[in-house]
Amino acid sequence: MDFLNLIRAAFLGILQGLTEFLPVSSTGHLLIVQRMIGYDDPGGIFTVMIQLGSILAVMWLYRQRIIDVVLGLRTKPEARRFALMLFLAFLPAAFIGLLANSYVRNELYLRLDIIAWALILGGFAMLAIEKWKPPVEVRDAAETPIGRAIGVGVFQTLALIPGVSRSGATIFGGLVLGLDRRAAAEFSFFLAMPTMMAAFILDFMTVKDSITPDRIAEIAVGFVFAFISAALVVKPFLDFVTRVGFAPFGWYRIAAGAALLGALALGLL
Repeated sequence: MDFLNLIRAAFLGILQGLTEFLPVSSTGHLLIVQRMIGYDDPGGIFTVMIQLGSILAVMWLYRQRIIDVVLGLRTKPEARRFALMLFLAFLPAAFIGLLANSYVRNELYLRLDIIAWALILGGFAMLAIEKWKPPVEVRDAAETPIGRAIGVGVFQTLALIPGVSRSGATIFGGLVLGLDRRAAAEFSFFLAMPTMMAAFILDFMTVKDSITPDRIAEIAVGFVFAFISAALVVKPFLDFVTRVGFAPFGWYRIAAGAALLGALALGLL
């Protein structure tokens, strides 16, 4: 077992957990840092599978809401509506993801220039939505109208492009469609649950017979550290965006994307 790779896996797990729910692209950050520290992740399997740790962290934080929905499916209309809302919002990315999964993993994940431009363009989009705020009509993520929920799901399909950011695309979509900052962020968290669980299952079924014991150990370490760091960042992130907004993340994306383009131009990556 390569102890150095376990240390790299732990570091990448922390990075994944810290960035999964921030609109800065956790996948983009992982792919860049993996290249920088020399961590090999064929097909992006480690990248996708440790994301499950982040998703389970947010499920733990919202466990009471999840329990209420599951127990209320037979008797409570609001529970059935919540489940239907998330299912319909999940479908666009599920459909496009199934069609494009191989291309994304084997082609786009190798293009750091695409990640850079996605970071920059997404940053400008965030600055624009903060400057020209659409009217707020939804202040509770659970009460998002079905049509708007599907619209957010359509925005989520953009996140198949590494560097776009799943949370960034869904938060931006929520803001465009009239959700306030906190509701847009929470809706992004809720939608992450079925989306990332499905991504994990798809990748696991594809590679389960070829994962070596060393690879399992690395994924397990990354998973644990992703869970812990995500659990620590979600609530402070919600409080921050409620008070300050998303502009700081927009500026960060632009700076990070520009730095990546510069590194590529100089042959450093």
